[in-house]
Amino acid sequence: MWRSWLLKGTTCLLQVAAPRLLHQRHFSSLSVRLSVRLLHRTPCALHLRVNAQSWSRAFKKDAKSTVEFPTSPITVTDIKQYLRSKEIPFHDGYSCLHIPSIFVDPSTRRDSFSLFVDKTTGQFLCKDTQVEGSWEDLQDCLEVMQSGEQDSLSPHVLLGYPESLEEQEERERELREVQRIWSSSAPFADLPEDEVQLIKAMFQITKISNVTLKKFGVRLFKPTRSLVFPWFGGPDSSLKGVKLLSAQNTDNGRVIYNEATVPKSNSYHNLFGLHLVGRMDSEVVLTGHELDALAVSQAAGLPSVALPRGVSCLPPILLPYLEQFKRVTLWLGGDVLSWEASKIFSRKLGLKRCMLVRPGEYRPCPAEALAQGKNLSHVLKTSIPAAHKSIVSFKQLREDVYGELINTDQVAGVKWTRFLELNRILKGHRKGELTVFTGPTGSGKTTFISEYALDLCMQGVNTLWGSFEINNVRLAKIMLTQFAMQRLEENLEQYDFWADKFEELPLYFMTFHGQQNIKAVLDTMQHAVYMYDINHIVIDNLQFMMGQENLSVDKFAVQDHIIGAFRKFATNSSCHVTLIIHPRKEEDGRELQMASIFGSAKASQEADNVVILQEKKLVTAPGRRSLQVTKNRFDGDVGIFPLDFIKSSLTFSSPVKGKLKLKKVPPKAGNEEEEVEAAVKKAEVKKERATKTTKTTKTPNTKTPAAGGESTKKSQ
Repeated sequence: MWRSWLLKGTTCLLQVAAPRLLHQRHFSSLSVRLSVRLLHRTPCALHLRVNAQSWSRAFKKDAKSTVEFPTSPITVTDIKQYLRSKEIPFHDGYSCLHIPSIFVDPSTRRDSFSLFVDKTTGQFLCKDTQVEGSWEDLQDCLEVMQSGEQDSLSPHVLLGYPESLEEQEERERELREVQRIWSSSAPFADLPEDEVQLIKAMFQITKISNVTLKKFGVRLFKPTRSLVFPWFGGPDSSLKGVKLLSAQNTDNGRVIYNEATVPKSNSYHNLFGLHLVGRMDSEVVLTGHELDALAVSQAAGLPSVALPRGVSCLPPILLPYLEQFKRVTLWLGGDVLSWEASKIFSRKLGLKRCMLVRPGEYRPCPAEALAQGKNLSHVLKTSIPAAHKSIVSFKQLREDVYGELINTDQVAGVKWTRFLELNRILKGHRKGELTVFTGPTGSGKTTFISEYALDLCMQGVNTLWGSFEINNVRLAKIMLTQFAMQRLEENLEQYDFWADKFEELPLYFMTFHGQQNIKAVLDTMQHAVYMYDINHIVIDNLQFMMGQENLSVDKFAVQDHIIGAFRKFATNSSCHVTLIIHPRKEEDGRELQMASIFGSAKASQEADNVVILQEKKLVTAPGRRSLQVTKNRFDGDVGIFPLDFIKSSLTFSSPVKGKLKLKKVPPKAGNEEEEVEAAVKKAEVKKERATKTTKTTKTPNTKTPAAGGESTKKSQ
């Protein structure tokens, strides 16, 4: 009885209380966890005021920068069983379950099934009210609604979570900036014709008509000569954000596009062109860029939308907006990387309804195809189903093989900018591979691999770090120092500048530390790949996952099982996994080999790449390091190149030529008497060699004339 009264009281409190009152936490009972979870459902920021000498600043921790393992991973079966137990009807969609919205009064519902529950994560979104939250939030709402015998809940239950003063100011500033850019930009219809043609030539969209630009609301921001693509969202289709696209010509005649979004990219969740899609449309073309969406709409007459961050990410929060389509054609670009992204995204969207446009010479990206005068409708008709059988023939693989042959550089993967010698050996960083990395204790494995991963992350490779050996704060400090190429503790006034730039990187951290269970780690990795489209995962290191396994099992068998699990994950998820493994104990001064990897048989067999950080102990310095690739499954090239450690920036680089050689440390050090004795023996050996050399040089003078004559003849 008291529980029912308490739940009713909680419901009333959530619906009528003022926002200021909702900031407080006064409940600890499990029965009222709704009031705690819903009102504080997203710990967006943790604010601490720190004063140091004459300066002060506010630290903010973004909850999206860490990936936590859910305490009870949800499955679609669990979701369906719960909904049935509550007698809630649902439709089984492609990537979501559709249920009636509990945040809209039944008498005013336009669509009876407007609340979407993600089958993979359980997160939900109500398209009518824009309310979103976790599966636990939805469960709590349903419990309270049914216990209070109500037909619906107020959407402010979840929309009214507390914001700090700093967050409110930042959000308002971004909204003002959006309105300023939009009001300062001009529609193409208001521009002189010669200026319109100049801008179109700059962006290579001369065949895009002014009618199409007006239809999508594209404008020109004159101060930076940038195209402005609006983001219209919400039930009222109001202006939520803008993307600015600027063009820059290169020396080889190509055009490089630079993008900027307001709000920032991590909050810019938009399908450009979605506001033009009708409720009854059943087919859509998903493109990688806004210009491609314009080209498809104009040339093929089909509804087309563009991803907010190109082919690097498809946020799950956008999946409900694609549920209405029975056919989704993915035309993300004309290169191999876009083709790989198409196949990955089709898994999120549902293989049965997805069609893919193969890349190739005759099928570039839509904007280029339109500029070249190609028939876009014909290209779309030649798209292939994403679903495939377990066995395929060469006829089905023929186009893929040809695509790899004409795009050899892209097939090789993303190139490093800081380690050019690594590009020469490995050719690039590729999805779906397993790299095993090792090196002596204290040689700087974590420091090197952090820069190795940071280099790729700066080029758009979505990266997840699993650091079990050092905590995330220390790791982030190392990577920020490498990113800024300087010691920021000596230049604190520059911290905010570099931190803002570092925050924009697609970089995430697991919250694990110390020994962990392999299943928990794999579940978190799978969750991160789905949510953030992670392309590269670093595990530091393997040994921290072996302590949680059954102690009665052979440790080598446990390691083989873990490596096999990572190998399977990398292949199935099309995600590159870099696994750090400590080597076995070797003699001092001896270089590591592939056999030096702890439990090396399975590790070297399953790995696509084996990389070793070698270190030679020196007398006058910490050590001379080099990077050795001992296995490369891509094309077989192996090799080694030297590295120099720059302590001021914690980075590695190629050594300067002509550097003085340093003395090596002897393999074993004895006591002083043994060292003196060894030095005396060494001096005696040198003296004997010098004596023999002197005798040898004097010998020709004592030879007979015949011998000398013979020698003279031979020399002649």
